[in-house]
Amino acid sequence: MAREEDVGGRSTMTKAELVDALAEPKPLDSADHDRAIAIPGIAPEDRAEAKARRTALYERLASFVDRSRSCGWVSLEGHPCGLPVIADSDACGLHGNGTIYDAAIPLTGRLGFDTWPTLWRQLFLATYDVDPVGLDPVIAEMAWHLLNGLYFDYFRVEVEGIENVPMSGAAVIVGNHGGAALPYDAAMLNLAVMNEAAVPRRVRVMATEIFNMLPVVSHMYRKTGAAYAAREDARHLLARGHLLGVFPEGERGFMKPVWEAYRVQRFGRGGFVELAEEAKAPIVPVAIVGSEEVHPAVTVSKRLARLVKLFFPEQRVEEIAIFLNPVPLPVRWHLRFLEPVDPGGDLDPLAMLEKTEDIRRLVQSALDEILANRTTAF
Repeated sequence: MAREEDVGGRSTMTKAELVDALAEPKPLDSADHDRAIAIPGIAPEDRAEAKARRTALYERLASFVDRSRSCGWVSLEGHPCGLPVIADSDACGLHGNGTIYDAAIPLTGRLGFDTWPTLWRQLFLATYDVDPVGLDPVIAEMAWHLLNGLYFDYFRVEVEGIENVPMSGAAVIVGNHGGAALPYDAAMLNLAVMNEAAVPRRVRVMATEIFNMLPVVSHMYRKTGAAYAAREDARHLLARGHLLGVFPEGERGFMKPVWEAYRVQRFGRGGFVELAEEAKAPIVPVAIVGSEEVHPAVTVSKRLARLVKLFFPEQRVEEIAIFLNPVPLPVRWHLRFLEPVDPGGDLDPLAMLEKTEDIRRLVQSALDEILANRTTAF
């Protein structure tokens, strides 16, 4: 009973002390966020707002699933699926028409640790196929729930212009890059579209070589929906109508020192414009504020980069950022999705570079405006 009532210090109490503690009246106005772990820089009001946003998200996600009916799929061994069906459908997300690889709809109708036993059952039974690029919808859903702790509670991500993201069909989402340690911006970009868009869609972010070479990391990165930074993977995803997330700054943006924060580097040679042109897909620029302050890089090292290339010779890295804080700072993030840009058609190399530079200027202008209106990073 003391555990159910969350009585503090119960493990050291005698039975009589436990009885007295349970008999004490509980305040009626106590809230869950008042008992949460206090994070420096994050006020109780922020935690209450995060809880309200998460509750609203889960209520909206539940509308995509009809929990009154169960999927009738049965495996060859006789194991019934048991998952609820997608609304206006007769099958669940795993055994439906394959839209689960683009539409991020919770398989049980909600997110939470209490759904994990059901998800683990489907994972161990292996009754479904993974995406050709490697996405496993069960593992991706577990990661979605875990990373929402960063999204809502720690980074308190604010999003505007989400209506500019197409709710169907292919599109290329282009953003500025930062992080120095881990690709937080890729995760927050994906979560922003899944959590805030009218139709929760996955953003299949292109990842550099290092995240596809490390043991365990590369496996999980693919399972959660990322793709290798290769034209073949990009063309495959766009041809099937997915949202493709790219960071054209590449390693130059990821390893920026703190004195170059939010100074958008050159967007390559226009490869993403060419891909969008081939797929007839719009380009959606996005300005991301927060990623370049999570792990501020105090310097960059070419020697460390050479050491990395000694173990990973295929890695295209010239400098490695050196940061001081091993724990990410609780910076408040802001994502602004800009109006879609038509990639045009039959662009020559010079016109493609001009289009690439135009998009870079759009992102830089949006970053400057957001930073000018921000009072503090926290």
